[in-house]
Amino acid sequence: MLAPTIAKAAPVADAATLSAVKSCIPARPCAAKLPVRVVVVTMFEIGKDTGDKPGEFQLWKERRHLSETLEFPQGWHNLAYDPETGVLAIVTGMGSIKSATATLALGLDDRLDLSKAYWLVAGIAGIDPEDASVGSAAWARYLIDGDIAHEIDAREIPKDWSSGYFALHSKGPMDKTPLEPVNGEMFELNPALQDWAFALTKDIPLPDDARIAEARKAFNGYPNAQKPPFVLKGDNLAAMTFWHGAKMTRWANDWTKFWTRGKGEFVTSAMEETGTFQSIEYLTKVGRADRDRVLVLRAGSNFTMPPPGIDPAPYLLGENQGYAGMTAALESLYAVGGKVVDEITTHWDKYEASPPK
Repeated sequence: MLAPTIAKAAPVADAATLSAVKSCIPARPCAAKLPVRVVVVTMFEIGKDTGDKPGEFQLWKERRHLSETLEFPQGWHNLAYDPETGVLAIVTGMGSIKSATATLALGLDDRLDLSKAYWLVAGIAGIDPEDASVGSAAWARYLIDGDIAHEIDAREIPKDWSSGYFALHSKGPMDKTPLEPVNGEMFELNPALQDWAFALTKDIPLPDDARIAEARKAFNGYPNAQKPPFVLKGDNLAAMTFWHGAKMTRWANDWTKFWTRGKGEFVTSAMEETGTFQSIEYLTKVGRADRDRVLVLRAGSNFTMPPPGIDPAPYLLGENQGYAGMTAALESLYAVGGKVVDEITTHWDKYEASPPK
């Protein structure tokens, strides 16, 4: 008896639609539109898009059959699209300015239908050794901006102040009076979607290697830092300054607690999330995106502070020569984020109308 024939799912975008879209001029009206089910948001690439040392984009490009290139001169990098699954990948460029402008340009691109798309921000990050190890991947609920603030030079900080950096419109770093994040100081993602993504991925085994395993042994007194990489929930602080050290990590925890009114837990540090999400909020108002379909996944490529007894300056300078755990972090992002992408695209009938509850 012949085995039953399994019908192959029809492509999300047929050849005629793809051809019509590719004939349109970027940033101009386009009668045809490519349906997008998931946008994978990456921030940087190293060298070429394929075949060399990977940045955040390369594994998605190579392993997800993102074979169609869409010219994107209004952004940092051309787009990559898979017409079979409806997955689109963007490289925004590093920093909140590039991420915000690229995301807004993407949402306003007339060649794309992003009205029901899910957004997966997938990037490397610094990670708090109090919470997790290098290579671990954290799903965020809160995005906190670390740039909107008052600051006094460290050499002039009053002796009774905990820091020279404090919230805009507050009365100093010791002022705990709650403030509303009206300037984009904090955003809350859809908590049900975060819970769903975490439940789907929490048991995925993440890559480890001897080098990062040896390095984490030095974090005496930080049991989570000494574990092999794992999936967790944890919030992201985005700031344009690459900061480092125990005191700065303490500040990041306090800053997160302040803006989330004690509900958030600082786990990862990066640069772009608040810019990306601000643009998605604007796009939501005009029906070009859905802010309730956004996921942020960051994987630790380095710790936000050195091991006990090590000076932060040389440790930071050493990290600048190449993030110790970047390979593990990139593989974690792909394994964990890919599970979510597969679930959404394969079972679009379940997720098209509304996000999972």
